[in-house]
Amino acid sequence: MNDRQSIESFKQDLQQYSLEQLRYNTGDGVWSLGQMYRHLIDVADEYLDHVEACSKACVEQPLGKSEVGEHLYEVGGFPMIRIKLPDLPGNTPDHSQNIEDLTEGLDRVVRRMIDWETRVDGISPHFKEKHEGFGWLTAREWLELIGMHFRHHLRQKKELEARWELFS
Repeated sequence: MNDRQSIESFKQDLQQYSLEQLRYNTGDGVWSLGQMYRHLIDVADEYLDHVEACSKACVEQPLGKSEVGEHLYEVGGFPMIRIKLPDLPGNTPDHSQNIEDLTEGLDRVVRRMIDWETRVDGISPHFKEKHEGFGWLTAREWLELIGMHFRHHLRQKKELEARWELFS
C-alpha cells in the first residue's frame, strides 16, 4: 500500500463512523478518533509546507538527518511504540469537526501530495528543512514522512475503534 492509498484507507474508514464514535473520548488522556484524524491532517499539512519551503530555499544545507532520523528512514517508518506528545495546548487536537470537515482535510492533503510528487524530483536534495527530532530533511524525505506518520497511527486507530466497541 503506497502513501496515498494509506490515506484513502483512512478516508474510507472515516465514512463508516458516526459523529458520536468520532468524538468519543474515554477521558483518560487518550485522543478521540476525530482528534487523531485532525492530528494526521495538521501534521501532513505541516510536512507539505516544509516540502514547499525546500522548493523555495536558496541556501544549501550541508547537515543531514539525526541518528534517530537516519534509523527512521532506514527502516521506513516509526517504531511500534506509543509516542506521547507533551501536554501543551497545540498538542491536543480539536475534535469538534465533523466527518465532512475531516474528509475535506484528507482530500486537500492528497491533492497537495499529488502536486508535490510531480515536482519533488526537481528540488535540490541540498535544500533542506529541519525537523526537531529527525534532523535536516530534503523535500522528498518530508513527503515520505507523511506516509510514515499515517502508517504509524494505524495501530492507534484500531485501538480507538476497539475502545468504542468496548464502551458503547
